[in-house]
Formats: sequence, structure tokens, C-alpha cells
Amino acid sequence: MPTSTRSAQVPDPSRYHLLLASSGRPVQHGWWANEATARRKLTRWVGEYGTIPGARITLTDEETAEELAAWPEEP
Repeated sequence: MPTSTRSAQVPDPSRYHLLLASSGRPVQHGWWANEATARRKLTRWVGEYGTIPGARITLTDEETAEELAAWPEEP
């Protein structure tokens, strides 16, 4: 039986987590396997939801638990 020579791992589809919160309460979530895609979504979300009172948008790498980006920068 042939085996695959592909050595790359399949990316975790929920690795990059985008969270929109308003006044500390979660409003919307999104998850992506690709960091570049998640960062583009962050920019889009700022444009679409940045006027919500108390809005805060964070991008977190769920694998490392590191916050990669946030808007606004200071809560």
C-alpha cells in the first residue's frame, strides 16, 4: 500500500482565535488555521465593528496562548 511522502502537518483549523467583545462581553468569535487570514479578518472586523461601544478585538494563538494583536491597543 503506498504511503504519503507529505511531511507537512495539517494546520489546526482553530489555532488563530479572533474575539470581538463589547464592554468585556463576547459578541463574536472566529477561528482560522492561517495567521495571515486571521490578521486580515482582524482588520476587517475593526472596520465593521470598531464603532460598537466598548469594542475590543483580540487575536490569540490558541496553541501558545499568546495574544498576537488587539484593537484598540489599550483596553
